[in-house]
Amino acid sequence: MHIGLVVYGDLEPRSGGYRYDHQLVEGLRKRGDRVDLLSLPETSYAKRLGHNRSRRLKRDLERPFDVLLQDELCHPSLVGMNRCLDVEYPIVSIVHHLRASELSGIERVLTTALERAYLSTVDAVICNSRPTRAAVAERSSVPGIIAWPGGDRFDHHPTNASIAERARRNPFEIVFVGNLIPRKGLETLVRGLSRVESDWRLTVVGSGDREYTREIHGLVREKGVSDRIEFTGWVDEAELATCLEAAHLLAVPSTHEGFGIVYLEGMAFGLPALASASGGASDIVTDGETGYLVTPGDERAIFHTVETLATDRDRLVAMSLSARRRFERHPTWDEMSARVRSFLETRIV
Repeated sequence: MHIGLVVYGDLEPRSGGYRYDHQLVEGLRKRGDRVDLLSLPETSYAKRLGHNRSRRLKRDLERPFDVLLQDELCHPSLVGMNRCLDVEYPIVSIVHHLRASELSGIERVLTTALERAYLSTVDAVICNSRPTRAAVAERSSVPGIIAWPGGDRFDHHPTNASIAERARRNPFEIVFVGNLIPRKGLETLVRGLSRVESDWRLTVVGSGDREYTREIHGLVREKGVSDRIEFTGWVDEAELATCLEAAHLLAVPSTHEGFGIVYLEGMAFGLPALASASGGASDIVTDGETGYLVTPGDERAIFHTVETLATDRDRLVAMSLSARRRFERHPTWDEMSARVRSFLETRIV
């Protein structure tokens, strides 16, 4: 197949969505397909609407593809453009999560309307979780499938015996992995941890918005926990694997996650996930069994979760091993791309 893929910028895996797109392209090319990347400039949300008037973009999109994939993140750039295309190929949108799901007030209303209009221009959708698929179904009757992300990013994982042995160590080690942006809930995590009496440490892996990062550092100083929290910035995969292997709990209490690949990657190391109850994490995190689903902004739930696991190591062992088993049952990245490819073949007439 000759496939086009529309994204903002490049496929550098700076987030779960970009990692998904990157792995999908790799899987399709591995199977002999030609995949051309159609890169749109990264700019403000409002300015992206201007892309709909681009003659150059229209020419690029009207190339003779067998199918055109569009990352749904690009909806403001394509909502009008798709209606103007003179093409025979199907347009399939990859939906990691709808942007309106993380918004509120009038901004949510306007974005919902724009995303609904965009979804009416595509022939099918590929969603990363059941909650994401349900959110799409609330806005459109477009057909589609769920193709879960893989979690098999790392070659080496600890044994069950080492996972159980690690659970007995002190202090209680927590790791946060993600972009430092308000949506990821690091502020709530710090506030919740500051109330925990047990001996704990937090490693923050990631970087992002400068103003938000300054606010987080200020909060850490205000709460008097500077000696318990280490900020590493982004690290290479070997160092990230070391962080995950040393931890007891992966905590990313986001306001919303379309899926949350990092939760699954943590489970590969036997880490229960402290995850968002909003979005797709419920597809992989069973509350009280493989982790805990917390309401966004609920610092008290974070306090109770960490205090419970830090003081009940038998429960931690059971949940750690359950998390590892959940990872082992999950589809791989290769299985994800194979599922998507089979679906795309059914869309081509």
